[in-house]
Amino acid sequence: MRVRSLLTLTAAGLVADALWRRNRAARLTPLPPSGEPVPADHCFVTAAGVTLDEATRRAASAYARERGLWVLDLVPAGLDSARAMELVRRVDPETYRGSRLAPGGTGGHAMLVTSEVAGRAGITRYAGLGAAEMEELAIRLKRYAPVNTDLAVAPGIVPVGCPAADRRRILRGRWPSDLPVYLSGNLLGLGALAAAMLRALLGGGGRSGGDGRSGGGSGGRGGRRWNVLSVAAVLAASIAQPFLATAGTVLRPHDRRRFALTRPVGALYRWVRVAARREEPDPEMPRLRERYAADLAAGVDRFYEARRDDCPWCGSTALRHRLTSGDHQHHRPGVFTLDSCDACGHVFQNPRLNPDGLEFHYRDFYDGPGGPEVERGFRLAAPHYRDRAKMLRGHAEPKAWLDVGGGHGHFCNAARDVWPQTRFDALDMSVSVKEAEDRGWIDGGHLGFFPDFADKLAGAYDVVSMHHYLEHTLDPRAELDAAARVLPPGGHLLIEVPDPEWIVGRLAGRWWHAWFQPQHLHFVPVGNLVADLAERGLETVAVERGPAHQPVDFLMVVMMMAHRIVPDPAKPWRDPRFRRTRGAARTAVYLAAGPLLFAGAALDQFLHPLIKRGGRSNTYRVLARRLPESTDTGGD
Repeated sequence: MRVRSLLTLTAAGLVADALWRRNRAARLTPLPPSGEPVPADHCFVTAAGVTLDEATRRAASAYARERGLWVLDLVPAGLDSARAMELVRRVDPETYRGSRLAPGGTGGHAMLVTSEVAGRAGITRYAGLGAAEMEELAIRLKRYAPVNTDLAVAPGIVPVGCPAADRRRILRGRWPSDLPVYLSGNLLGLGALAAAMLRALLGGGGRSGGDGRSGGGSGGRGGRRWNVLSVAAVLAASIAQPFLATAGTVLRPHDRRRFALTRPVGALYRWVRVAARREEPDPEMPRLRERYAADLAAGVDRFYEARRDDCPWCGSTALRHRLTSGDHQHHRPGVFTLDSCDACGHVFQNPRLNPDGLEFHYRDFYDGPGGPEVERGFRLAAPHYRDRAKMLRGHAEPKAWLDVGGGHGHFCNAARDVWPQTRFDALDMSVSVKEAEDRGWIDGGHLGFFPDFADKLAGAYDVVSMHHYLEHTLDPRAELDAAARVLPPGGHLLIEVPDPEWIVGRLAGRWWHAWFQPQHLHFVPVGNLVADLAERGLETVAVERGPAHQPVDFLMVVMMMAHRIVPDPAKPWRDPRFRRTRGAARTAVYLAAGPLLFAGAALDQFLHPLIKRGGRSNTYRVLARRLPESTDTGGD
């Protein structure tokens, strides 16, 4: 009975998924013909084997001009079924253009791009790209034209295939550290479905008789009949799905019939082909491994300052040990201790990393090998970024906004949806801020340390924000001093940081993700921050605790524990020996932890609305206004 129910639900799920995809596919727009010539600033990028006729070029150019597009992906009407179904799964044509942080979507055949965007994005090849290169380019161009990118269907393009090697490279870009887990999960899922169908056909999953044996007679025959029907329903839904997903839309996959009829076995075959492909080694990895090996050979004890005996916030010597942790994110060598002050509640890393230690632990985290993982997290936080920006409503109409610790500019990009007329600049010690400026996510960038820029920027901004920045700094009070010097009277300072008073942080100990060792150096209780702001002439006008919550606590506890058992062996600071064996073990651990990961994520989402209405969470925000009558800009 359970197997039969599972198969029935699977069939229903396949049909529901097909209708959901069709709803999206129906929103794709075909290119209307045009006789207008192609302007000189419109360039075309094509995949290997793709030729654009003049009619398609003119139609695409006219479509882009009419809609103010800088990038237009041209999707063949006959795009193969696998890529067509995946495209409408990943891209909602109705919201894609306006989703500033959405990843670029493509049919993998051709794109129109203005010469200005092509120059900023550094395009050097315009023809003969592989399918994976087209995917990577689409992602890059969406970042350089976040609200001026769209898709349209070009009936005149003859579709070409996507080799298994390109498919694997595409998936590697989407799952940079966990591709084996993703592939194995899909293969196991298909295998489990096949086993359930076989069990049903052989008589399992039927209703049992009162004596515990399978029901005989008409009941047994009826059970077997229902088993066969449930298997037939799954097969029928699987075959019908490509037709349902594209019926009545501008997408008419050239292989739809063959793809559908062979799908019950073809899906497994395609996944096996991709999983079996060997990837080209990263040419940068030998150099990275050599550098990290040299760093580690010199020892990690040199990365710490001397341990201090007093609180860096209030000076009290009433310190106690809070927790000891390793690097649970990337598993670089080192042991890190957090102490808390009994007098003021401040929590801080002790001993603290010195500049060499900070350089070692930040290197290749937000850029380089670690960049794609971090990018995915930043992209998913778009609603949270907009909530931050909305906190200014009712308090100010920002004209010029400086985001300190702005990184690649994700917040500034998203905040434009809330404040479209505001100038957004960013300051960061990483060259990422220059990339943000090239993308157009910020209007101007400052490279360096905030206190060094304070006098130069005095009075230039009516809003300064620090989102998950203070906890990374060596001296948070020096950063607050700098903000007080930059802001004019009436200007606002917006701060968001982890809340060290959150109960999950106490209960989960070192497994709470927001402790984030070794990068987080200071954790300031909200009362301490409000008091120090007041000393600098900044009056707190709003505090958000529940609404600032980030619903990932329990998911991250499970994930960090699983990650701790078998760290990613592909990282350049990890021992390269037995990499495949350890990679297989990592995959097995994550698959075994799958139910717990799902349960953790579900619990986070269930509690989120309750926490948002409460007075505590894992994060808090403070909005403070620079008092006109204050002239005091120094801390004690």
